[in-house]
Amino acid sequence: MSQISNEVKEQIKKRRTFAIISHPDAGKTTLTEKFLLYGGAINQAGSVKGKATARHAVSDWMEIEKERGISVTSSVLQFHYNDYCINILDTPGHQDFSEDTYRTLMAADSAVMVIDASKGVEAQTRKLFKVCTMRHIPIFTFINKMDREAMDTFELLDDIENELGIATCPINWPIGSGKEFRGVYDRASKKVEVFSDTHKGTTQGEVEKVALNDPELSWLITDSQKLQLEEEMELQDGAGAVFDQDLVSKGELSPVFFGSALTNFGVETFLQHFLKMTSSPLPRKSDAGLIDPMKEPDFSAFVFKIQANMNKAHRDRIAFMRICSGEFEAGMDVWHMQGGKKVRLSQPQQLMASERKMIEKAYGGDIIGVFDPGIFSIGDTLTASAKRFSYEGIPTFAPEHFARVRQVDTMKRKQFIKGINQIAQEGAIQIFQEYNTGMEEIIVGVVGVLQFDVLKYRLENEYNVEIRLDTLPYEHIRWIENTEIDMDRLTGTSDMKKVKDLKDRPLLLFVNEWSIRMTVDRNEGLILSEFGR
Repeated sequence: MSQISNEVKEQIKKRRTFAIISHPDAGKTTLTEKFLLYGGAINQAGSVKGKATARHAVSDWMEIEKERGISVTSSVLQFHYNDYCINILDTPGHQDFSEDTYRTLMAADSAVMVIDASKGVEAQTRKLFKVCTMRHIPIFTFINKMDREAMDTFELLDDIENELGIATCPINWPIGSGKEFRGVYDRASKKVEVFSDTHKGTTQGEVEKVALNDPELSWLITDSQKLQLEEEMELQDGAGAVFDQDLVSKGELSPVFFGSALTNFGVETFLQHFLKMTSSPLPRKSDAGLIDPMKEPDFSAFVFKIQANMNKAHRDRIAFMRICSGEFEAGMDVWHMQGGKKVRLSQPQQLMASERKMIEKAYGGDIIGVFDPGIFSIGDTLTASAKRFSYEGIPTFAPEHFARVRQVDTMKRKQFIKGINQIAQEGAIQIFQEYNTGMEEIIVGVVGVLQFDVLKYRLENEYNVEIRLDTLPYEHIRWIENTEIDMDRLTGTSDMKKVKDLKDRPLLLFVNEWSIRMTVDRNEGLILSEFGR
């Protein structure tokens, strides 16, 4: 068996691949941009909000994102910082796009959770956090917006522990908040990092660090703030969790940092600590056991996202893949497990949101985009190894909202079918047909209603097709596990609808949950499932 080379091992060791998650407006995109500033990947931060003429966030590339000021798709950003090569997966904060976030977290080795200091744990944070715990990945917490009025520090920590069920260990501690925010106290060095609101769009300026017993500190913080800090530290040291790297790695303890992404305070400190506490790419589960990037010499990867029309100048589809082992070389031939044949990975690129950079090489831990001629699906495995294996699949979320979709201009049927199929292959929507009626009637299912707006917008702007959406009352969907069931003889309830998906698999839609149980009772041997495989 061939051995993994030292050069490839060294490259993989440098990789850190993480996702950033948060509730909308907690400052996730701003934090992402500040990371890029430190890595020299961009020269000036943009802003998601602001006038129509203002620059938009680097990671928000879709027109609808720029108009609404929210992220609706995950973007991938790579930059270098010191000796590290960092892949950031920026995820949508809005709950209507949680399925995209889930798929993205499948490609990450750790997660950074951004929390608004004035609001604590919000609904969406809770939902996304559950996804992280399902994957047992390390979670790092950045409590943002300390330059505004904030909740009590102990309350914030309790909120995280109670709401999310994870222990917290503050690495630094805030001194005041809002107008009274003076900086953070680093618990390991026992120094105060002094807050300065001067470097919003740059990385210039040194952070001033002053020892707790230095007389100069009395010029920087009030006596009452110093006394409060000492009391709080005594309390935290006595009752708080002790830092334990093993617990962090298992996703059972979250290191907590405080700062302000907008004013660039505490961001580099956070980045430096984070890089030391995270690991290089970890082994991944496959049907042939764990695939360890430090032992497996051959290239392998899985597709976690497909995106069409990322750039109006490039009418194409990009399949994003997480490299799990080995070295990738442009134009290499690999085995496509689900397709059962060899494919050439052409036009490989790394992305800075919609900006593309063609690459020659990439390594385990990296995220790359390759041209997809329409053969890849989310969850597909690609490998150059002689031993064939597939990485664990990415489950499909059951849609919760349904609508009948028709194109306004019947002459544009071809563009309509092409557009709706491409968007469905990206995983943003699921499409169904009425059982036994052909393609005339198309029903779209989505996890969140905002996805209907995105579908309408994209069909009009990318495929020049205007559509009419008629919402349907269905709220529950079930896949039929035993396909030998005769669909024509299946007896259901009056609120049940028979449909089939893109792969011709039979499904049932229901308005009421009780109808599901009734249908199972009425049809002997019928097995229904909440997840599509």
